[in-house]
Amino acid sequence: MKVTVDAVVFAYIEKELNVLLIKRAFEPYLDQWALPGGFMNDDESADDSVIRKLKEETNVTLNYLEQLYTFAKVERDPRDRIISLTYYALINPINHELTTNIHAKNVEWVPMDKLNNRKMAFDHREIIDYAWVRLKNKVKYEPIGFELLPKEFTMSDLFDLYVAILGGKLDRRNFIKKINGFEILKKTKNKTGGHVGRRAQLFEFNKEKYNKLKIKGFNFDI
Repeated sequence: MKVTVDAVVFAYIEKELNVLLIKRAFEPYLDQWALPGGFMNDDESADDSVIRKLKEETNVTLNYLEQLYTFAKVERDPRDRIISLTYYALINPINHELTTNIHAKNVEWVPMDKLNNRKMAFDHREIIDYAWVRLKNKVKYEPIGFELLPKEFTMSDLFDLYVAILGGKLDRRNFIKKINGFEILKKTKNKTGGHVGRRAQLFEFNKEKYNKLKIKGFNFDI
C-alpha cells in the first residue's frame, strides 16, 4: 500500500470559480488532466509533501492548506493499492505565476463549469466535487471567500463571488443587507475608475472585527 497527496486549489477568475489542474506527462492516464500531487517521501509529513508537490508541478506556493478527505477505494489507481490524502485551498491567482516540471505537460486554471470537457485521471473529478461541496458549506458560516478576492473589492465583486461558489441564485438585496449588518467590511478611500457617477466604493475585509465577533459565536449564515 502506498500513499499520495493531492491538492484541490480554487481561484476566482473573471467571475468564475476555477480549479488548478495539470496535464499528465506519463502513464497511467497520459495526456489526461489531474490534480497536482504525487507520492510522499519517507522523510516528510503529508502537509510538507503536498506543499512540495504543488511547488514542483505548478509553481504555486502555499503556507496553508486544509485537509479534505482520505480517498481509499481499492481500485482507484491502476498501478497499485494507493491511498490519497487530499487537501484544498483558496488563492488569488494574481499572486502566482504558473509553471510546471517534467511531471506535467501543462498547468492551467480550469473553470468548474468546463470540467466536463476535460478527461480526468483517477478519481480526481470525484475529489474536486467533494472539495466544492466542502467549500459551498463553509462559505455559509465562515467568510473564507475573501481569500479569493483582491485586498480591495466592490460589493458587486463580493456578491458575484458568492454566486460563483454556491452555483445558484442569491437575492442581491438580502445579501448586501446581511453583509452590511455584520459590519465586517470597511470602506477604503478608493473607488473604481470610469465615469464619476458610476464609480463604485471599494471595501476591504475587517479581520479584526470578524475575529472579535467569532469569539462571541458569530455565524456567517447568508
